[in-house]
Amino acid sequence: MNNLQSSGQLTIGALAQRTGFNVSAIRYYEEVGLIPEAMRRPSGHRVYSPDVQEVLTLVKHCRDFGFSIEETRAMVSLSTSNDRDCAETRQIAQTHLNTIRSKLAELQNLERSLSKFVQACTDQCVGGPAPKCSILKDLSVADSKLAAPARCCG
Repeated sequence: MNNLQSSGQLTIGALAQRTGFNVSAIRYYEEVGLIPEAMRRPSGHRVYSPDVQEVLTLVKHCRDFGFSIEETRAMVSLSTSNDRDCAETRQIAQTHLNTIRSKLAELQNLERSLSKFVQACTDQCVGGPAPKCSILKDLSVADSKLAAPARCCG
């Protein structure tokens, strides 16, 4: 075991292995200020305190849940501030949840419309000439996600 590992310091490679991030992601999160700047060996190689592993784990989970960099930055800040209220954390999470629910509703609407387009093509024109396909006609309508499936090949 080298002196850095025995003193608790982690190389960027060890930190990457422990957190599941690649080295370039760790450098990026350092660059944008999500994790503290690394100490440097005389050779210039980065080394980190063990606390950075916990912060990166928080960052990883925030990113896995789709939080933006700014939302993640706020969560990291809240994780170390005893004089701030947990309600701030809840508000960030609630706002993000609302955004996800809105996007989910949009995706469900798109799925329903596209399903209708595909079914109309299956029922009416599959095997016909492509330029007359109802899907292409539907997608050419100005408000295609709200349009009723077109009649095919006629």
